[in-house]
Amino acid sequence: MMTEARLDKSKVPDTYRRIASLYDAWARLTESKARERCLAMAAIQDGESVLEVAVGTGLAFERILEANPSGWNEGVDLTDAMLARAERRAAATGQTNFRLRVGDAYALDFDDASFDVLINNYMFDLLPDKDFPRVLDEFERVLRPGGRLLMVNMTSGERWYNALWPLIYKVNPAMLGGCRGVSLVPYLEATGFARIEREYISQSTFPSEVISARQAQVE
Repeated sequence: MMTEARLDKSKVPDTYRRIASLYDAWARLTESKARERCLAMAAIQDGESVLEVAVGTGLAFERILEANPSGWNEGVDLTDAMLARAERRAAATGQTNFRLRVGDAYALDFDDASFDVLINNYMFDLLPDKDFPRVLDEFERVLRPGGRLLMVNMTSGERWYNALWPLIYKVNPAMLGGCRGVSLVPYLEATGFARIEREYISQSTFPSEVISARQAQVE
């Protein structure tokens, strides 16, 4: 049974505003392998239209810009302090083919079928599971037919030593940025995504799932 989300959505911006300066160090220690695998599975082709939801400090977005210098790249996040860091990181690439802005995954401000690729790292592990279908519907809506969805989330561990993280979450969810272990494959199947693949990665005992899927809707 999935652990209930305990960090209210209204508190997410303030929580991540407080940890923005520390996030990169945390991410390199516990999330970098899963993030790298996500980008490899995305196989971004230059000239595509790419959206990252929950862009954070821009660790993945920087790589997206490098892979897609002739395409268009959008990034949204709920927290302005995280976006400010992402802006600086993106500007340092010298690329101008991007836009970063505050945005809500529950109501993406984009037209239907706008993107070839949608990347989303470490966001669903914050959300109440009852909201998963609503957000996945938004992802499906903005992806073009056959478009690629790549996701990374904290998940349930497969070894005894992974049990540390649920204990920390139980004591104080904010210590993990509100993240707890989730499993998204059943929700993706219910939404109608196709060609779903899942990989498990543990880094510094922190367990993540990396998922790829395709928008299956026919024009």
